Amino acid sequence: MIWPAFCGLLSFGGAVGLVFEPVGTDRPAPAGGSIANDQPPNSFFQGFSPPFPTNDWWVGFGAGDGNAIVGGPFPYQSSLGATGIQFGVSTSRSFDGTSIHQPTQTDWSVGFVEHNGNVRNRKASSWDSQSVTVQYFTGSSTMTSYLVPGSPYLTFSYSGATPKLTSALGPITSFAGKALGTTVTGTSFQVVNGAGTYIIYSLSGAVSLTASNTGTIVAGAQFKGVLRVVKLNSPSHKAILDQYVANYPTGVSTDYDFNGDVGTLRFTWTVTGNAANLLMLTWPHHRIKMQKPNFPPMSSLSYLTTKGYMYPALGNVWNLVYNLPTIIWNAPRTPDASCTQNLVSGLEYEIANLPAVTMPGDFYFFGGRLAAVSRLALIAEHVDRNDLVQPVINWLKDSIGYMFNSASTAVPAYETGWGGIINRAGYNNAWIDYGNGYYNDHHFHYGYFLAAAAVIAKHDSGWLNKFGPTIKWFLRDIVNPSRNDPYFPVTRCRDWFAGHSWASGIANGGGGRDQESVGEAVNGYYGALLWADATSNAEIKNYARLLIATEQHAAQVYWHLYPTASATGRDQPYPEQSLRDLVTIGNVMDWQAGAWLFWGAQKIEIAAIQILPVTPVNEYMYDPAWAQAVHDYTIQELNNATYGDEWKSVIYLAYSQANPVVAAQLSSSLTSWGTGNTFSNQLYFLSTRPGASNVCASAPSNPIGNFYIQSVTTNSYVSASTLPNLIASSTSQNLAAKFQLAFAPNAGTMKAVSTNQFVTADISGSFTISASRATASTWEVFIIRPKHGAPSGVYSILAASNKQYVTLGSNGALINNGATESNSAGFRLVST
Repeated sequence: MIWPAFCGLLSFGGAVGLVFEPVGTDRPAPAGGSIANDQPPNSFFQGFSPPFPTNDWWVGFGAGDGNAIVGGPFPYQSSLGATGIQFGVSTSRSFDGTSIHQPTQTDWSVGFVEHNGNVRNRKASSWDSQSVTVQYFTGSSTMTSYLVPGSPYLTFSYSGATPKLTSALGPITSFAGKALGTTVTGTSFQVVNGAGTYIIYSLSGAVSLTASNTGTIVAGAQFKGVLRVVKLNSPSHKAILDQYVANYPTGVSTDYDFNGDVGTLRFTWTVTGNAANLLMLTWPHHRIKMQKPNFPPMSSLSYLTTKGYMYPALGNVWNLVYNLPTIIWNAPRTPDASCTQNLVSGLEYEIANLPAVTMPGDFYFFGGRLAAVSRLALIAEHVDRNDLVQPVINWLKDSIGYMFNSASTAVPAYETGWGGIINRAGYNNAWIDYGNGYYNDHHFHYGYFLAAAAVIAKHDSGWLNKFGPTIKWFLRDIVNPSRNDPYFPVTRCRDWFAGHSWASGIANGGGGRDQESVGEAVNGYYGALLWADATSNAEIKNYARLLIATEQHAAQVYWHLYPTASATGRDQPYPEQSLRDLVTIGNVMDWQAGAWLFWGAQKIEIAAIQILPVTPVNEYMYDPAWAQAVHDYTIQELNNATYGDEWKSVIYLAYSQANPVVAAQLSSSLTSWGTGNTFSNQLYFLSTRPGASNVCASAPSNPIGNFYIQSVTTNSYVSASTLPNLIASSTSQNLAAKFQLAFAPNAGTMKAVSTNQFVTADISGSFTISASRATASTWEVFIIRPKHGAPSGVYSILAASNKQYVTLGSNGALINNGATESNSAGFRLVST
């Protein structure tokens, strides 16, 4: 079997590649036991045992009924037909206002006459980190095809079989310049059908082919040798295709070198023929990172795909060089002094008010909350508040303990059909946990677990010794570097040739691939980095750094859009100006890429899901030009109070890479941060930006202390006699209610001193706000700020519960029903 080169030191062309041993080889025994999901591998994998790839571009051959059209080997799309391999190159590209589309297109099927059409008479004969070798067979007749991404040709090796090519797009209109029905003998044949022109090459001497008006091309006899088929987009491309056709790849190894903080990702193709003359195709991210490439002229050969133009490169070894992240746990700078007091207050508040530990209902949101809370411990360490760390560690241990409890609603199980850790509840339902049981989104989910577990491990060696082996199963599921792990596939979600990960697993027959949260993909590998550092695993630490660097680079090439960039640049994936004007790709798919999501259409949602979660390592990914463009593009939604703060918060953080002072001012209006972010993390990231100075100096905050509340309109005070209702009806300060105003993140609480009750604002905005709650939660939080256009010392009050301003009723009642600040009443806070 051809496998990735992960089990020793490989030497080729004078280069030595560092490769890794398995993280572990023990059989997983999680709390949920073992189970097989209801979508087992099909007969494509006959002769092999799990683990099997679940997210590779070709998994549709082995999932479901095996008939899915898959994106690859690019520039082609392909599927397994009854008697042969079907393939095509999309010739239709359109923009619908949101996305570019290059729909699947089947041009030809290549098989052989003797094949009986039995689905069990096709199989995988080998696969590696990028390619798969497929064999069709009947009796002693075989056809073997090496499906290698980046090859402009498709290669078919026959033994005792009669080649047969069938047009899938209209009749054959021309064949080798001869009338249809004429037998033509030679080594090169041009054929035209509805898809355009293809060339058929024989590398094994002359072959006789006959094209019919029924759309077939059949050899005159059984054949032993190699045919190659290639789409000819332009007559000018024929010269290079003719020149290099004799050299073909049969597989590829993927390995790595590390030199300090520089990583080299190396592809080495196994070649029949002259390796130096192997003709391959590059995507933009390859061309940007390749060292000492041999690039023929772009005009000599090109294919337009959803990732832009593929252009030629010669040679069987590519070295792609990346600067590796050096950031691990925290930012490399201390928080700006202007933010420190509020940051410490935020940590104290959020750690004192951690949510109750409850049984998780899923992996995704549970993991996001664990990781967000774990950041509080790291931030506390960075600001020398070590006294705040242990409460976080205790909460994390209690929460993650549910992952080790078989009675949990969401509990990990080892899935035996394909090989991996899944949410047991989803083994037979793709709608549970975003299809986790079908291997969707594993790097999204498990990166959060690994990050939280790493923080516990960093502070509690006893916990690590007890539960570390269980956590390693999640690590092995998404970043296993070695084929020598008998229970997990290699780096499940990563497509090394595409340059990024795929979130799609085996659901729906494993057809087209997609990924709509590149930020969470990065976080999957960031979680692995933290775990590796906490457990002193230097190999996985470097591997995770490379995975992060490559995923972040892909984000900047394929998810980040730059409206002012050249449409015709060599490395421009999206020539369409109208698409680039949308600033952010929401979903990259095999044959579609655009500013859309499966679940939301707001601009801030589309951008934010590519940004979150915000961790220190992502300062490499949020380049200032893109961050500025995102802010400008989403500004109307950012300024609209009806749009969610959880999305705005992460956009402001990315924007802090371009303008931290303004980002801090914008962030001061937030009242919620979602399940994957916190006030403390918001302020920490803002305050640790490169060159940050006085970031928080102009960011407003609530007054703190004891005050009377006085209406500017009537000069009346909120009366003590009307409590619990807040009614400004007292003309005497002596009869006024005294309120204690205390810190809450970006806001504050108000508590009536005489009754020790917190002021609450009903979400409907239909009732007088009242001092009637013993404890403060989201309805008991208010944002008090200087009122725009009013004299100094006059404030507006915004209820966080419904984002409505407090107005004054006819009887002086304070009611949270003002849509804008101009509707709000003005109040003085008179110190007591």
